[in-house]
Amino acid sequence: METPIIEIDQVSYDYPDRRVLNQVSFQVQQGQFLAIVGENGSGKSTLIKCILGLLQPKGTIRLFGQPQSQFNEWWRISYVSQKAASFNSGFPVTVAEVVEMGLYAKKGLFRRLSRDDRDKVRTALETVGMWERRDSKVGDLSGGQQQRVFIARALVNDPDLMILDEPTVGVDQRYVKEFYEILEELRRDKRRTFVLVTHDIHFVSKLVTDVIHLVDGRLGCNCGIKEYWELDEQTIRSLYPVPGRVLVHEGKSVQ
Repeated sequence: METPIIEIDQVSYDYPDRRVLNQVSFQVQQGQFLAIVGENGSGKSTLIKCILGLLQPKGTIRLFGQPQSQFNEWWRISYVSQKAASFNSGFPVTVAEVVEMGLYAKKGLFRRLSRDDRDKVRTALETVGMWERRDSKVGDLSGGQQQRVFIARALVNDPDLMILDEPTVGVDQRYVKEFYEILEELRRDKRRTFVLVTHDIHFVSKLVTDVIHLVDGRLGCNCGIKEYWELDEQTIRSLYPVPGRVLVHEGKSVQ
């Protein structure tokens, strides 16, 4: 059996006023496209921060078979967050320079970029359709274009694992479809693994292979996308604790 890309075992995390993650366990295998869904406050972003080592939870996290505390190949993992909503538009940095920043995780901060490195930058920008804007200031771009740049930065080291934490928050709706079309192209590389935190499970269901649904910090559901749409009414009500009727539309259960 192949070594999981991510292995989460009995992970819990507490903020001073409440427990945000409660004994969560699951594995992510190579080539999976995992969606992490749940209501606001269910622990999705906290879980991502634990995986990335930004928070220190109780329990065990292993990355590529190694205990997280011993893992030192962070360049194999790329992270795309809600950058378009929070990026400082006055910061004087170009599109190419933002992508170049992604190389330093592997090269080291004070190493000069080689011709090969600059070729990688070009390839990453061409992948997201932003090479022609390489000399533009990032602050002059639309939110959708900024997110393309951050995807390019995430791609520049050819990572094995891409983690995306609600990457379309703050992006105009007309760019959201374009963003996911880029992910669909990247998804064709079966070696690469994706973990996506999203509220748009219907929107991305054609990309996703598996779903984890968190409910108040607990693992409410861990299954394939096909099984997720075929959950019984009782399970759906436990995942979505709000009044409503469960209907079936085109073979999918909806509330």
